Amino acid sequence: MNVTETYDIIIVGAGHAGCEAALAGARLGMNTIMFTVSVDSIAMMPCNPNIGGTSKGHLVRELDALGGEMGKNIDKTFIQSKMLNKSKGPAVHSLRAQADKQDYTREMRKTLENTDNLTIRQGEISELIVEDGKIKGAKTVSGAVYYADAVVLATGVYLKAKCIHGDVCQNTGPNGLMAANHLTASLEANGIKMRRFKTGTPARVDKRTVDFSKMEEQFGDERIIPFSFSTDPQSIQKEQVSCWLTYTNEETHRIIRENIDRSPLFSGMIEGTGPRYCPSIEDKVVKFADKDRHQVFIEPEGLYTNEMYLGGMSSSLPEDVQYAMYHTVPGLEHAKIVRNAYAIEYDCIESGQLLADLQFKNIRGLFSAGQFNGSSGYEEAAAQGIIAGINAVKYIRKEESLVLDRSQAYIGVLIDDLVTKESHEPYRMMTSRAEYRLLLRQDNADLRLTKIGYEVGLVPKERYDYVCEKEQKIEEEIIRLKNCKVGANQKVQKLLEQLGSTPLKTAATLSELIQRPELDYWKVAPLDLERPELSEDVIEQVNINIKYSGYIERQKKQVKNFKKLEGKKIPEGFDYTKVTSLRKEAMQKLDFYRPINIGQASRISGVSPADISVLLIYMEQHKHQ
Repeated sequence: MNVTETYDIIIVGAGHAGCEAALAGARLGMNTIMFTVSVDSIAMMPCNPNIGGTSKGHLVRELDALGGEMGKNIDKTFIQSKMLNKSKGPAVHSLRAQADKQDYTREMRKTLENTDNLTIRQGEISELIVEDGKIKGAKTVSGAVYYADAVVLATGVYLKAKCIHGDVCQNTGPNGLMAANHLTASLEANGIKMRRFKTGTPARVDKRTVDFSKMEEQFGDERIIPFSFSTDPQSIQKEQVSCWLTYTNEETHRIIRENIDRSPLFSGMIEGTGPRYCPSIEDKVVKFADKDRHQVFIEPEGLYTNEMYLGGMSSSLPEDVQYAMYHTVPGLEHAKIVRNAYAIEYDCIESGQLLADLQFKNIRGLFSAGQFNGSSGYEEAAAQGIIAGINAVKYIRKEESLVLDRSQAYIGVLIDDLVTKESHEPYRMMTSRAEYRLLLRQDNADLRLTKIGYEVGLVPKERYDYVCEKEQKIEEEIIRLKNCKVGANQKVQKLLEQLGSTPLKTAATLSELIQRPELDYWKVAPLDLERPELSEDVIEQVNINIKYSGYIERQKKQVKNFKKLEGKKIPEGFDYTKVTSLRKEAMQKLDFYRPINIGQASRISGVSPADISVLLIYMEQHKHQ
């Protein structure tokens, strides 16, 4: 007799998406079970040993503000931390931390195992149970049946996974773990359209065989900023481990070019499409033939191991070519490979099948998140995971879904792009994708999203109260600085001269002085006799809001116009064939993607501004019918 159990939510997969979805479900009181092909692979980092980076750091801080776990977990397990792009404006500042891979997995597993309402189960899900267009549960390869009201698919790169280098092709998931070979057939039988994507990873080498004297040492920040808004900054100031920078050269590129026909990327062995913004080294050499060198970052995999990750040199070339090309790189001349570089190919869904809440259009109660949705990266996966988990709970409770829009969060941009755009390659988050990035900074994620996390039920009241108080202090201090004037006296002129700033001709407010490019809140402090005691995070917000006030106000006006279109809801089940003036392509695209509002409709490729005008006129004429 087969095992039969009943839960509220089933999570399929225990990668970064699955972990956040499972924690959200369980913390919101749902009896949740999470399946994984191996309990040892929970929150595994099969590729790069870091969390965050350009735009990805924004996602982690937003996830944290909503009540997620990734930020807290990397704060516990990092070995180096750095704020990227500090020489540029605050919109593109992004936190990035090197992780101790094993420690990261261990800490996340500990959190999951000690979360109420959460069961972890090693086993492969092979079949969905669907009745009358609704999810009812899932079956394992062993025949066990698990009933549930909602299911979240977070399968990562495991579905029918193949690891490939040269002519070697192994039917395994990352790091030699078992692939999940059975679920795809069930998904397709239930009308879900699948496709193949590819990603890759570089070789790992033995630290003892690397000559660091030929490389540039890369240090962490002197003052470490935590990812989580709930982490005490003082508690994570610690000694950090260095990373190293070296470069490929013409000899490296010659070896690659001479062996390009042996690359499965170019020989046709790999069917899947790879990420354009994270290409393999052979891709870089072919596509950027004018470049005489490419960066290679040598990054430790953790304090427990001598394995070093060769960032920037992912490859699927044969083993002998990998040795030859790595040995041309300064500092790697005698490097011994611990793990070969490889490409991994896997099944994921075609775009256009999800609603904005990450629920499948054709199967109610079935949600999905992460690389299964066609994205790439740990951070993108985790961000989708928490939203899918929250919305699975809301679906069960018959509450309105949580949908963040493009003006609220990078998470909103990420999910909106995944559900409205045709994607022909793994999607990677970038700051350039966010139209309102000056408003969506990583430093203000708590101010933007903590209230939502609190209303959902994932953020404790004390955290919410702290953010409300912080918001009030920022507002009061900005008003005070706008009203605090300094005269053109000797003390003021002397300080301005020392700071390389133009002397005053007449009195000015401290706010006006802070707006000068060469000045800021801290530099004008000697002139501020009534300066209150404020925490650094409050001062940072005051400084940014004053300094960039003109740009911020402009973006707020743009958001207002954007909100007008987002506010024009399209009725569920709207019949686009009745809008006879629509072009055929637009009609087909709108019918396929089923946008929830006019703003979303306007972002679908193949739908023109003229089509939107036609749709608006039609909806206005028929709104009372």
